[in-house]
Amino acid sequence: MTLQRQIGFWIACLAGFILFLYLFSGILMPFVAALILAYLLDPMVDVLERLKLSRLMATSIVLLLFVVIFVVLLLAAAPLLVNQLSAFIAKVPEYIARLQTLVTEQGGPLFERFGGADKLKELQGQLASGAGEAAKWLGGVVTGLISGGQAILGLFSLLVLTPVVAFYMILDWDRMVAKVDGWLPLAHRDTIRELVREMDTSVAGFLRGQAMICLLLGLFYAIALSLSGLHFGFIIGIVSGFVSFIPYVGSITGLLLSVGVAFAQFWPDWTMILVVIAIFGAGQFLEGNVL
Repeated sequence: MTLQRQIGFWIACLAGFILFLYLFSGILMPFVAALILAYLLDPMVDVLERLKLSRLMATSIVLLLFVVIFVVLLLAAAPLLVNQLSAFIAKVPEYIARLQTLVTEQGGPLFERFGGADKLKELQGQLASGAGEAAKWLGGVVTGLISGGQAILGLFSLLVLTPVVAFYMILDWDRMVAKVDGWLPLAHRDTIRELVREMDTSVAGFLRGQAMICLLLGLFYAIALSLSGLHFGFIIGIVSGFVSFIPYVGSITGLLLSVGVAFAQFWPDWTMILVVIAIFGAGQFLEGNVL
């Protein structure tokens, strides 16, 4: 097969794979999650196998421990997260009113001097409009998640099917890898194996490292913000940690949310506002120098 035909073949395979994902995206999530879970847990199963446990026993132990830890964390955190999210949505209009008052009182003279009273009214209108849209959107999302039968069914299938599919994937992981290895062209088998090993080491290290960083940062932000007395500090911290796998997005998102709530809650006490800012500064220091 010529190089052009090989390139065309792989492009066609990629296009077909993307089309397949698009057509069946609604039912693929549990299987994709199971594949990722199997990939992450397989090394632990291999360790137990080296301790003379059977593949079946090792898979059962590792997956059972994962499910138990996940369920305990879910049962512990879910009620608090739901309550704080509902309360936050209910508080949004009050916070916006406080921020509007703050802008009027503190920024009014500055706007009148440099931008004019019309600019101040325009900013207040934009704040009110944007806040109303945000509150409406958040309310719609929460209502849809709670009352949407399809969303509940999807969540149920994800939580139930993923461990089952992951169990069989982990159990047959070595056989699947050996099967794929047998499909490699003989002329390039050693090169492909070496590349895949390097990719596996890099990807596995990145995923496990990022998962640990997100978990630790989420716990740090949630605990620190809650201890500071910030309203909804727990959920803001968890969200900040969860999206920390995107560089700077988690910290910036959490900082903006926290500072906005801190201004509405603590103003004119600058001390507590600076404490909230310092918490995110400490989180960035931990992420960059410790984690």
